[in-house]
Amino acid sequence: MAKKKRNMPAPSASQADKPATLKDLLNPELLQKLKETSETLKASEAERLEKERQEREAARAAEQKRRDNDFEYLLENSDMDWKRYK
Repeated sequence: MAKKKRNMPAPSASQADKPATLKDLLNPELLQKLKETSETLKASEAERLEKERQEREAARAAEQKRRDNDFEYLLENSDMDWKRYK
């Protein structure tokens, strides 16, 4: 006959038994400075991405304006179905 496996309850680790983390070892002032630096970097990155998006949008608008004044481009890209305008 096969033996039945018994589930042993896992011993619960108390707070004192857990290893110290870096957060626990750092000075709270230093931890606060690191958080502020992180937030500043995130904000500057978001600002840079927004500026790049605005530049791309401005470049796209300028290109569209240039194309709107180009008769050859308008003629090539126009809908040539003149029957519906009769």
